[in-house]
Amino acid sequence: MELLDTAFLITSFVTLFVIVDPVGLTPVFVSLTLGASNYERKKIAFRATMVAAVILIIFCLFGESVLEFVGISMPAFQIAGGILLFITALDMLFDKRSKRRKNQSGEGEKKDDVSVFPLATPLLAGPGAITSIILIASTVPGWVGFAHAITAMLAVIILAYIMFLTGPLFEKVLRETGINVVTRILGMILAALSVQFVLDGLISFYLNFVD
Repeated sequence: MELLDTAFLITSFVTLFVIVDPVGLTPVFVSLTLGASNYERKKIAFRATMVAAVILIIFCLFGESVLEFVGISMPAFQIAGGILLFITALDMLFDKRSKRRKNQSGEGEKKDDVSVFPLATPLLAGPGAITSIILIASTVPGWVGFAHAITAMLAVIILAYIMFLTGPLFEKVLRETGINVVTRILGMILAALSVQFVLDGLISFYLNFVD
């Protein structure tokens, strides 16, 4: 395989983009930073995305080792991860995810610093993103898998940072209806990707069983 496989890199990016969902997070960021100055919003956005990136890099590098330590095979994790991602896709399609995010964000409560919690985790680097980055890194053996996963993740995090900065304008243009439409389209894409994860896990399990 080449240094970076373009097709796999695009698939990895789409998977993480749908899971992290910068589009759906942007109005949440706006609501969490109401009353803050532009300078304060930039600081919060930068800190949140940096912390989320560090969390995901740690799980990308050491997540599979932790699984091996507790005796979980990668095919089993792929199947379980695919099922969890499919549940997330259903939440997005039926608009349950946005309601849960509002609860996680503590809407209506004033917080001193929302960059680490809830923005960095669980909103940016949540269970779905952690599961996805481990699956992506394990798909291709060796450091090449890590390179694909980290490159795709950084692209998504940078995009989330940019969207946070343009949050008020973005929300004004799309409005709530537009954001709901985009979220449902992303949910359909994620459903297909999650089924692919399950199929890949079943194939890997079968090949290991045959060997």
